[in-house]
Amino acid sequence: MGGCFSKPKPVELKIEVVLPEKDRGKEELSTSGKGSPRAYQGNGAARHFHADERLPAPHPYPGAQDCVEAAVCHVKDLENGQMREVELGWGKVLLVKDGELHALGHKCPHYGAPLVKGVLSRGRVRCPWHGACFNVSTGDLEDFPGLDSLHKFQVKIEKEKVHVRASKQALQLQRRTKVMATCISPSAGHSVSTNVLIVGAGAAGLVCAETLRQEGFSDRIVLCTLDRHLPYDRPKLSKSLDAQPEQLALRPKEFFRAHGIEVLTEAQVVTVDVRNKKAVFKDGFKLEYSKLLLAPGSSPKTLSCKGKDVENVLTIRTPEDANRVVRLARGRNAVVVGAGFLGMEVAAYLTEKAHSVSVVEVEETPFRRFLGERVGRALMKMFENNRVKFYMQTEVSELRAQEGKLKEVVLKSSKVVRADVCVVGIGAVPATGFLRQSGISLDSRGFIPVNKMMQTSIPGVFAAGDAVTFPLAWRNNRRVNIPHWQMAHAQGRVAAQNMLAQEAEISTVPYLWTAMFGKSLRYAGYGDGFDDVIIQGDLDELKFVAFYTKGDEVISVASMNYDPIVSKVAEVLASGRTIRKREVELSVLLSKTGDMSWLTGKGS
Repeated sequence: MGGCFSKPKPVELKIEVVLPEKDRGKEELSTSGKGSPRAYQGNGAARHFHADERLPAPHPYPGAQDCVEAAVCHVKDLENGQMREVELGWGKVLLVKDGELHALGHKCPHYGAPLVKGVLSRGRVRCPWHGACFNVSTGDLEDFPGLDSLHKFQVKIEKEKVHVRASKQALQLQRRTKVMATCISPSAGHSVSTNVLIVGAGAAGLVCAETLRQEGFSDRIVLCTLDRHLPYDRPKLSKSLDAQPEQLALRPKEFFRAHGIEVLTEAQVVTVDVRNKKAVFKDGFKLEYSKLLLAPGSSPKTLSCKGKDVENVLTIRTPEDANRVVRLARGRNAVVVGAGFLGMEVAAYLTEKAHSVSVVEVEETPFRRFLGERVGRALMKMFENNRVKFYMQTEVSELRAQEGKLKEVVLKSSKVVRADVCVVGIGAVPATGFLRQSGISLDSRGFIPVNKMMQTSIPGVFAAGDAVTFPLAWRNNRRVNIPHWQMAHAQGRVAAQNMLAQEAEISTVPYLWTAMFGKSLRYAGYGDGFDDVIIQGDLDELKFVAFYTKGDEVISVASMNYDPIVSKVAEVLASGRTIRKREVELSVLLSKTGDMSWLTGKGS
């Protein structure tokens, strides 16, 4: 879930839920003012929120003075299956022809990608950067990452002209949070019990809580986390080490108050009693639950070599960890152990901060097991061109200190590397130790096995995120662990839906990304065990698409500067179609221009 911190003296913030006027008489809060027995610490700004405090909320259907309307194109300008960005003066709109015309927000609410460059298929548009999907009829988010949906605008045709009417405010916001139910079970009346307890406040935990509210669930939800912060965008930590917690926050603290989602920060669950449906916290506090989601995430692996306890040897799990790395590395010598995604992202970020950056890796090339030898070497060359020194096929044998602080990293190859800070990125283990005596099944590695509905071995107990293994539908239900941000979102939603007996199943296609030196690598599928790689494009120019195959089937794809190819592949796989190796080989042989339209059946 998060790292351990020295706790300041806790400041109690009692959580009370804002209720509509019509419900005030039914659910009066305790006159004693007592709230949850745990403290809610919102980035250190603790205060007592009262039920009569209101959050300003824009009306979804504003008056005429807030609207703008214009003719944006001729009705024949857009063929079926096409998208176009149009200007309304106050902002742009995405115009989509999918049987009929639709007008939506033009930017993906996740990171702002232009959706016009995405993929339109099966009544939805898929983001070209990270694969989020939006229903063109409603604007609703249908696949992740991200939390918000698109605004939907009015379209009408007059005299062969397409007119769009939109709210000025919506054009500027470019995102829409779905309507959520109001909590009618304030914590004052149920201080030692909750309807839903969520252990872990990463993507899976937050999406579960939001989905419950979006689906009309109005009882108490408690979200607990080891972190001192409200849920934040953890993948950004290694890509932007200087980022502050408020810049990373997924939702402001007012959001949780408005929607009755209680967050217990720096709260560690040490035991789960499934027989009595009770969680016990480290400080002795006990909380009963009706439904439980386990989303504890993982804990970084650490080095076990001589000198492992010297100062300035760090893992990155929290904003404080990331910020400390930058402070220690500025103008000094940094060593990164591990050439996976986290390690390489950290190394890329530090090149403009540190005096020197070195990477130590046991494999021959970075990303070798994940992306293959050729792609790994191309990326390694990019790093070397940016002053990163690699020490491959070796490990750390000793960390040497001077006055207690790191000064040298000694390798098994006998090389000695100067280092003022060392960042360890050699993988992670599921943070499930607290479940070993719970009766909830764990596998030999400590992962929580779940079925397609994210149900554990215990009825009413669900699990999601980095700590689970689950059946991957489009890989013949092979049981896998996929610690991706996007997958955690999807699993959190499925868990929430099944808490409400909706019988949903996990079916999303895995999608991930990384960013280094201003270049983004995108990846979709599950490539474990690939036996061949087919590459189109130019690896030296870092403009390529790599198809990973096993037997005659494409099982994953990676690309750089080749958008929206990865989103196209993800959409094809999500539709249930198998991409055959021979299809890719023929395309590479015949197409010298990089045309991939054959994927959607519109090309050669």
